[in-house]
Amino acid sequence: MAAKTELTSISETPKFNTMMCPRYEKAAAILGKRWTGLIIRALMEGPRRFNELLKMVELVSDRLLTERLRELEAEGLVERTVYPESPVRIEYSLTAKGQAMKSVVDAIQDWASEWIEMEGVPADAAATNH
Repeated sequence: MAAKTELTSISETPKFNTMMCPRYEKAAAILGKRWTGLIIRALMEGPRRFNELLKMVELVSDRLLTERLRELEAEGLVERTVYPESPVRIEYSLTAKGQAMKSVVDAIQDWASEWIEMEGVPADAAATNH
């Protein structure tokens, strides 16, 4: 039987499943972590400040958003830019590596629009937001 992936942190080096592609498995682990896909999708539209991301990803807590942004930064997907103004302004944006996920994010949205049914949500409602 193949070894299972054990992953508690995105940046932690896990043991990968030997029967599947370890790069695919790591990518799935990154995107599959709660809130990560929504954060990446929110940043696809351009740089965002922390509070903007909190509003866009409505149910995420401050602490968890901070944690996810740090993980994405460690993976090289997100860049944190500090502007030395008064008050200090901090923006988060996708790196080229993060932007390269656009086709993946769009494909997930297309699949979800076609196949995921949600009570009270018209089939094309979410699709208009991408």
